[in-house]
Amino acid sequence: MRTVPFDSTLAFLREGYPFIASRCDAAGADLLTTRLALQPVTLLRGGEAARVFYDGRHLARQGAMPAFVQHLLQDEGSVQSLDDAAHRRRKRVFLSLLGPEAMDRLGALYEAEWDRALARLHGSGRVRLAHLSRIVLARMALRWCGIALETVDVPRLTTELSLMIDQVARPGPPNWYARWRRRGTERWAAGLVEQVRAGDLTPPPGSPLAVLATHTEDGALLPPQVAAVEIMNLLRPLLAVSRFIEFAAVALLRHPQWRDAFAAGDERDLEPFVQEVRRFFPFFPAVPGRVRAPFRLHGHAFRVGDRVVLDLYGTCHDRRTFPDPDSFRPERFRGWSWQEDPFTLIAQGAGYHEEDHRCPGEGSTVALLERAVRLLSRSELTAPPQDLSIPLGRFPASPRSGVVLAGF
Repeated sequence: MRTVPFDSTLAFLREGYPFIASRCDAAGADLLTTRLALQPVTLLRGGEAARVFYDGRHLARQGAMPAFVQHLLQDEGSVQSLDDAAHRRRKRVFLSLLGPEAMDRLGALYEAEWDRALARLHGSGRVRLAHLSRIVLARMALRWCGIALETVDVPRLTTELSLMIDQVARPGPPNWYARWRRRGTERWAAGLVEQVRAGDLTPPPGSPLAVLATHTEDGALLPPQVAAVEIMNLLRPLLAVSRFIEFAAVALLRHPQWRDAFAAGDERDLEPFVQEVRRFFPFFPAVPGRVRAPFRLHGHAFRVGDRVVLDLYGTCHDRRTFPDPDSFRPERFRGWSWQEDPFTLIAQGAGYHEEDHRCPGEGSTVALLERAVRLLSRSELTAPPQDLSIPLGRFPASPRSGVVLAGF
């Protein structure tokens, strides 16, 4: 194990996604210690570290996330903040909502809202995919959740959900403002829950709003605020798929042979293409945890209470697992299955969906990306000259231009 300078906060914020892996490479190790925000922390990368991090025995989520991130991204009482039986019980609700039927429903809604958006944009000339995809996904998510579009100010809600994503790593006034806006959104969602319970609102049976408003734990309904947080934890991640859609568009523009194949109806490599988008492009940089039971890894003894950060981006770019990791090569995922290999492609967490903290919405992300890639490939939209570079020193990362599309 190696130690890097006393505090690495500024270097981490400056260098961004590659920070942990670059330090590990320089040290010739998969584990090193430093301080972030003046707190001692051990940085980890690689499949073996991911296996230990997500096995549920050694590390916990409670108290691990910085407060300014926790309150904006997930908030108190959410499924991602729970551990052990409480986490598994709440997770089952999400998995039941995000099964195969939901994938088909989300995909159909996405295509319908995409077609609607293109029709409304006819004659407008140009639009940023970053903006277009968020509106499409917000409308899709609301309809899927069982929330009538005519009762919602969709542009405003889209802005509020976007702030939760865009300002998550920016402590200070931008983060405070986003958290203030989130409080209003949570009150709106809690109001929906209370209306359902009072019989004043009847969402479609089996819809997320109906399920979460009536879900009980230990014989009691979830507090309206907690149910609202979990509704937000469906809406916000679905909107966040917009960044993957932007990345997929960049990949299609950089590697037009894939667009040509998909446009011609050859979709044999559609899923490998989507998985490579998830591996190659920067999504979550890292995830924190706190040691709950002593263990050893790579010769280092971890004590109860130690802070640990697992490098998600660096693990997805580990050349021992993914040769030539800085090249975009969808063929590497032909025949691949995350059920058989759950600790290497960890853009949205590692482990098993049913038991661990792996994102329950991973399947919906893949399904929506496949739909988006198909629609983009078959469309007649073009991309004018623009800056498609993706600064890795910005959290969350996204193409500078927002991916401008023309031909409407």
